[in-house]
Amino acid sequence: MTTSEIVLVGVLALLGAGLYGLLITRNLIKVVIALQILVKGGLLALVAAGEASGQTNLGQSLAMTVIVADTVVAVVGLALAIQARRLLGTLDLKALSNLRG
Repeated sequence: MTTSEIVLVGVLALLGAGLYGLLITRNLIKVVIALQILVKGGLLALVAAGEASGQTNLGQSLAMTVIVADTVVAVVGLALAIQARRLLGTLDLKALSNLRG
């Protein structure tokens, strides 16, 4: 196997694991973790695409931008999970449907 094939398998594995985690879990913190796994697969694909096209610097700089935005999303998601736990006493996504106003 070549290096690009190994990276492609890694990307598909990360995307598959993240999607599977999103589909099976109802815990809010686990949803944030599954989203993080999905984004890491996308980042790996972004860097690999930059390497394949000969624009490694562009791929890496885009990946750094995505990392910063992804960190902000994760922090906000975890803060919302903490507040939901304080208000409802649970992290179950189905319990959040009671918050409709």
